[in-house]
Amino acid sequence: MFDRYFRVSERGSTIGREIRGGFATFFTMAYILVLNPIILGTAKDRHGELLDPVQLTTATALVAAVMTVVMGIGGNLPLALAAGLGLNAVVAFQIAPLMSWDDAMGLVVLEGLLICVLVVTGLREAVMHAIPQPLKQAISVGIGLFIAFIGFVDAGFVSRVPDAANTTVPVQLGGSGSLTGWPILVFCLGVLLTAGLLARKVKGAILVSIVAMTVVALVVNALADVETWGLTTPEWPDRIVDAPDFGLIGDFSLFGAFSAPEVGVVTVLLLIFTLILSDFFDTMGTVVGISAEAGLLDEDGKVPGLGRVLLIDGAAAVAGGAASASSATSYIESAAGVGEGARTGFANLVTGGLFALALFFTPLLTIVPLQAAAPALVAVGFLMMTQVKHIDWDRYEIAVPAFLTIAVMPFTYSITNGIGAGFLAHVVIQTVLGRAREVHWLLWGTSALFLVYFAIDPVEQLLGVH
Repeated sequence: MFDRYFRVSERGSTIGREIRGGFATFFTMAYILVLNPIILGTAKDRHGELLDPVQLTTATALVAAVMTVVMGIGGNLPLALAAGLGLNAVVAFQIAPLMSWDDAMGLVVLEGLLICVLVVTGLREAVMHAIPQPLKQAISVGIGLFIAFIGFVDAGFVSRVPDAANTTVPVQLGGSGSLTGWPILVFCLGVLLTAGLLARKVKGAILVSIVAMTVVALVVNALADVETWGLTTPEWPDRIVDAPDFGLIGDFSLFGAFSAPEVGVVTVLLLIFTLILSDFFDTMGTVVGISAEAGLLDEDGKVPGLGRVLLIDGAAAVAGGAASASSATSYIESAAGVGEGARTGFANLVTGGLFALALFFTPLLTIVPLQAAAPALVAVGFLMMTQVKHIDWDRYEIAVPAFLTIAVMPFTYSITNGIGAGFLAHVVIQTVLGRAREVHWLLWGTSALFLVYFAIDPVEQLLGVH
């Protein structure tokens, strides 16, 4: 029955390979159960509220389990889904500081619904073609640098200079210009370990590093005199298994952001656009890449059942926002399962089942300190940075917008600012070169929105809005 439904034999696979592939994918991407609560759980909303890390872990596992199984049954691709890295950074550090967490997650739900509409109307491919490939790659690289920077900051490897007004240096090494304390040592060892495992192409390298450094942190905390680890102290919990806490499920406000104080409608629309853009192209690249790696593309280079796959991915964004786990998306780490022989959605049943099992082990997952998990952020930043090789740096009309996109994101601590800078630079340079007609009208429209976004203060003064 499984063989016939998932076309296992037809695609040259076996049930055994699918099971192995499902396990490989889970262990390669299970780090999100630790990282997503850390990224979302360390950011305060406009009212200074923090999300509960235990509830975040439950929400992350639940969405990953459900949507991975749905993708397997509905899309029949070995493509797992979970909260997207980069997307959660936008929510945590760009959106939440402007409004409440309920309103922020409502924007994620809206983003997912709009993606579903774009898929149904066929506009998703039109928008895909509107943005030049170098800008798409630059967005990925910029988000990678931003994530890596967050990792360094969260671990305490980099900190803001307390009295930055009296110095030309805004950030410094460690907390006082030098590295001190056991937690920082754990982070540094974690970065080196992760780098070594990645270099040796060890499957599940990121997860292995998180587990190993958490064990080291537990030992260090038990034997050494450590003043503070930050938000999470590595101490063995009273129990390993516990009932899931679904307290965050359904905790969102669909249109609350539009009435949030000090947040204009233009800003809200641009934030939704940023989420759509990030989700949009990550998914397209991942789906095509995984399908090609699995040998599933047809003779025209098309993904089988692409419409269903993209629709499920859009629904995953809705589910992620509704569960307060941030937008869920397809994971490139699914390539680990493909490498083990997975060719069908049956592998997703295994991966999704393991995520469901993780729901009951949240106490074990919440002992991981920032210093043990942050090396994974640095590693993911590196992996996203590798896209930079595809940009033609000898052509300034391509290189300058790409550079601004990449540089502005970490330097302004804003993904939105980086995308906007790249779009505006691209439009201006193409116009100067006499190629204004070659710029897609969708890019003109979004660039106009970004122009208003960057000049919002003088625009409001001109309109008499306060």
